[in-house]
Formats: sequence, C-alpha cells, structure tokens
Amino acid sequence: MEMNAAVEGRAQEWRKALLLSTGVLLLAETLTGLSIWLLPFSISNQAMVLLHSIVGVVALVPFTWYQLRHWNRYRTLPLTHELLTGYFATLATVVLMVSGVVLTWQGLFGTRISHAWDLVHIVATFALLAAALPHMIVPVARALKGKEKESQKPILVGQRRFGVGLAVGTVVVLLIGLVGAWAYKPVPLNNTFPKDYSFFYGKDKPFAPSQAKTITGGAIDPRTLSGSESCGTAGCHENIVKEWRTSAHRWSAMDAGFQKVQLTMAKQNGAESTRYCGGCHDPISLFSGTKNINVEHLTGLVGYQEGVSCLVCHSIKKTDVKGNATYVITQPTQYMFDLKDGKSAQFAHNYLIRAYPRAHVADLQHNLFKSPEFCAACHKQFIDEQINQVGWVQLQNQYDNWRTGKWNHKGDPKKTIECRECHMPLQRTADPANGDALDYNRTAGDGQHRSHRFLGANQVMPLLLKLPGAEEHVKLTEAWMRGDIDVPEIADKWAKGPAVPIEILVPAQVKPGEAVNLGVSVTNNKPGHEFPTGPLDIIQAWMHVTVADASGKVIYESGQRDARHFIAPGAFMFKAEPVDQYGNLIDKHNLWEMVGVRYKRAVFPGFSDQAKLGFKAPSAPGVLHVKAELSYRKFDQYLLNFLFGENAGLTAPVTVISTDEKVMQVLPQSHGTE
Repeated sequence: MEMNAAVEGRAQEWRKALLLSTGVLLLAETLTGLSIWLLPFSISNQAMVLLHSIVGVVALVPFTWYQLRHWNRYRTLPLTHELLTGYFATLATVVLMVSGVVLTWQGLFGTRISHAWDLVHIVATFALLAAALPHMIVPVARALKGKEKESQKPILVGQRRFGVGLAVGTVVVLLIGLVGAWAYKPVPLNNTFPKDYSFFYGKDKPFAPSQAKTITGGAIDPRTLSGSESCGTAGCHENIVKEWRTSAHRWSAMDAGFQKVQLTMAKQNGAESTRYCGGCHDPISLFSGTKNINVEHLTGLVGYQEGVSCLVCHSIKKTDVKGNATYVITQPTQYMFDLKDGKSAQFAHNYLIRAYPRAHVADLQHNLFKSPEFCAACHKQFIDEQINQVGWVQLQNQYDNWRTGKWNHKGDPKKTIECRECHMPLQRTADPANGDALDYNRTAGDGQHRSHRFLGANQVMPLLLKLPGAEEHVKLTEAWMRGDIDVPEIADKWAKGPAVPIEILVPAQVKPGEAVNLGVSVTNNKPGHEFPTGPLDIIQAWMHVTVADASGKVIYESGQRDARHFIAPGAFMFKAEPVDQYGNLIDKHNLWEMVGVRYKRAVFPGFSDQAKLGFKAPSAPGVLHVKAELSYRKFDQYLLNFLFGENAGLTAPVTVISTDEKVMQVLPQSHGTE
C-alpha cells in the first residue's frame, strides 16, 4: 500500500499543471535564448528577444512557487544522483533568472547590457541543460525499466502526458513569437531617386561630381541616416550627442555661409554641381537625391538637415585618401519599430538595441573611423576638370600635411599623434561607447569616450547660427586654437606651450630717428597640419603689430582693422588667393571656377615664418613698447558682405591665438648703440 501511494504521488507530480507551466516556460526560454545566441540577426530573432524577455519575467513566479514546493517535498530524501542534478538545475535556473532580470532591467532602463552579466546568463543556460537533462531522463528511464510492473504505469502515463504537454506548450509559445515576427510590418524605405533625378554625370555616377558612393550604387532613404538626437534621447549616447550638437560637423549643411555659396553655385552651374559639396557637407541630402534639378531644395526637408550625422560617419565602410568624400557608405541595419511613431514603438526599438546590440555594434563600431585615413576622405580637397573645365588643382589638404609632417612616425604609435587624439580627446564618461583609451599610455579601460565636439578653428558657425550652447563651444574653440587645452593622452609627446607662438625680434636699444628693423616670427608648434588650414581663400590669419611710446601713443601699427572690419593693406597675412582661368581673383568662395593660386602663405608643422617690418624710431629718447598678436578669423569681411549684405552688420569673431611683447630703449642723442 505504501508503495502504491508513493507511485501515485510521483504520478501526480508529473500531472501537475504547475510543473507543466514551469517546464514550458523554461524550455521556451532555453530555445529562444539559443536562437538569439546562435542564429543571425533578423526580424524573427528580434521577435525572439522580445518573447524571451516577456517569458522570462512571466516565469519568475511559477518557477519560484514550483521550486519551493518541489524542494520541500524531496528535501528529506537521501542525496541521490537525481536529487543532486536537481539541485544543480535549480541553482543554474536561479542564476539564469537573476542574470535575466539584471539584463532586462539594463535593456529597459540602462544604456547597455553588461557583457559580464550576459556571459553569466549564457554559461548558466548550458549549466541548466547539463543538469536538467539527466534530472529528467533518470526518472523516465527508471519508469521504463519497470514498465512490466503494473504499479509503474501511472508514472509512465503522467510522464507521457507531461512530455506531450511540454512539446505542445513550447511550440505554442514559440509560434506566438514567430507569428508576431510575420505580422510585423516595418516602415517601407524609399531607397529610390526622385523621378526627375538628373543623372547629369552618367547613371553609373549618380552622386558625381562628389566621389562618395553608396554600397548599392543607389539612393538611401534619408530617414535611415538622420535622427541623431534619438541617439541621445534614448538615454544611451547623451553626452556624445550633446558635444556633437554644436559642432561644425553637425551644422556643416546648415551653416549659413555654406548655404549661400551652395545656392550661388547651383544658380551658376546647375543644382547637380552642388553634389560636389554634398559628400562632405550635406551627405544625407546627397544620398537621398535632393541635390537635383530644383535649386530651391538643395538641402533636404526639415528633420534631415543634420550635416554629418551620427549615422553618416558610423555607416562609412571604406575610404580612400584621394579626398573629396571618397568613401563608400551603407544603409544601417534596421531594428524593429525603427521609424515608427509613438513612445511605445520607440521604447521597444531602444530596448531591442540595448538588449540585442549585435547588429548595432557590428554596423556602427569599427576601427576604420579611428584612423587618419578615415578623416582624409573629406579633409582633403581638389578641383578637377569636371568642376572647373580646365584641370586638376589641389585645395586644402590636412591629411597629407599630417602624413608628411613631424607628428607621423609610421609604425611607432608611441611617437605618432593622430587626428582623433587631438581633435577628439578622451573625455570621462559613462557613455556605452567608452573604453577608447590607448594601451601604450596606460589609460586603457572603461570610462572614456572620444569628444564629438571636433574642436578645430571654426569659432564663427555657432554664433552665426545662434546655436544653444554657442558661447561655451566658442570659448572651448578659442582655447583650443591657443593651445590652452591639455590633452593628457598625448602630453608626453606633444609640443609644450602655445599652439602657434608668435615672437618679436627687435634690438634692445636704438638711436633717435633710426630706421628700426622689426622681425616677428610665427612657429607652427602643435598643429598636425599647416597653419592656418582649411579654405584659405576665406580664412585670414595675420599679425597685428603695434609700437607705442611711454604715454601709450601708437607710433607704428600694422594689421589693424578699420571701422568696417577690413584689415589694413600691407598686413603680414597667412591666406591664399586662388584665381580662375582668366586670372581673376576667386574672392567669393567660387571654387568651382578655380584653376590655380597666385599667392599662398601657410606654415608647415614644425616650421616657422617671419615678417620683416620696419619703422622709424622717434627723435625723443624713451621707452617703446612693442606688441604683436597672431589673430585669426574664419571668414574675411568681403565674403561676409557679399553673402549676407553689408547692411546685415555681420563680422566674424577674431581670436588672438598668441601674443608677445618687448621693450625697446630709444637712447639719448649722445649715446651709441654699441
């Protein structure tokens, strides 16, 4: 009778709805988990991620209830192989549940899932399989072994019923996920050119005269390359988006000066010609086919006016150091609910990226954009016959300046300084994109990301566009130009002192009325490229030199600006003067007409240049104070007046990059200078 009661009790256990529901949930969790881990990224697997998360949460209560009841029933029995595997299976499942809750929480409310917790979750899955299979097989085998005994039949019936229910229930759960994947309809993408798109340069070169290409050779729906703010509002890359928000990259398409020049180019040469600019300045509009026949809408509709967006940079798969946007871009992989409206859809979309980051990381995180060659795709420019109808002319070329300059020691990273180390210095952060420090500098590890302010020498764009945070950004830009911002990562190999120091060279004593030779030198100390660099037809860097007597009266001055903000003739200036095929000066940034340069002055990295000035010493003895400033502005005044009208009252801010002061003594008539 006792044996019959024991058999009946075991048979009842196999028939329990609690056991069946727990088994179905755990098996569904195991299978969806293995699918996520083993199968390639797809809509079906994303549906499995959502199903896995939901089932995992649902399974918490029945599993806890069942396990406590099960343990209480068998805890007094001798420790057998069956009980031992049961305890291991329980432990593995507890670890699975805890790690699953942590990962789900991180996916819902964090910035990314933890790699450590993810590994624990995966290892616990295989531990559960290793323990649960023998735990289930042993009692089944024991019942089968005694199948001739009439008393074992209730157990076999219960096991068979459990097995069928487990299979059916698991299939039903999995079908829910698969049906959801089948029923999901993504937002259709419009990867086609407008019907009236002009293939002016040939159907095989739809984006010419830009060198940029898409991996398919066709258009890209602008929505898939825009929406950078969502990278921050999702709570993931908030700090990076904040930095990018006022950067020159962010506003490269909507910069007021660029817009005016682009419109002039379109009216003169046709809208198709502005594709030349689009690869670097306005890639979203370029790849969507906006830079077309209709001059009025050269830059995309509201919402796509992001210039170099997050997804543009991070979707570039191949570059060439030829320049002029010589790169190949691909359309980012779409997660479920991408481009769908509504908070719930975006919440689910963001959860999938964080909980299942495989495609997101593979698409957007790669080593290419850590190299100077990546930057070279745009930071190197030329004009060729296709543009000027004459021939090839080199324009700005930061990459080759760096490649042949003093900061590039090929094969020796301990001496080499690359673009990102200067212009994207490491920042302390909790951003998921951290861990980009350099091992050789012993700063490797989490907690740092590359600054996406891209500090350079554009202190006019934020002010001209009246951007939020413009004052802070300009302040940082000016500090950067002066060399006041320390970069600990490269402090042991970068030059000390100002970025571009200026030095006055004058005699300590002069005679009254004597002609004084005044030398002022400038040294390109820190930049990895020429100073100044960029479009030197519009940039101006010059020496402002004053000589004043003890009363403060200026007796000599060079490089002063007048009331209209023009620099006085005769100033020692760093800039370029390009010309068209007729020898006319290119002074409206009309580079599409450029065939050569009649004048250029810039300082190569590590080199110096010197101005030789002169003035006549006063006849009265006394002290002379000599002051020299190296000044810089992004736009010359003539171009601003042309683009916006003189009545607009616009002028580019002037940054004093470095200064020097010296004192000279004008001796009495009776003294010599020996």
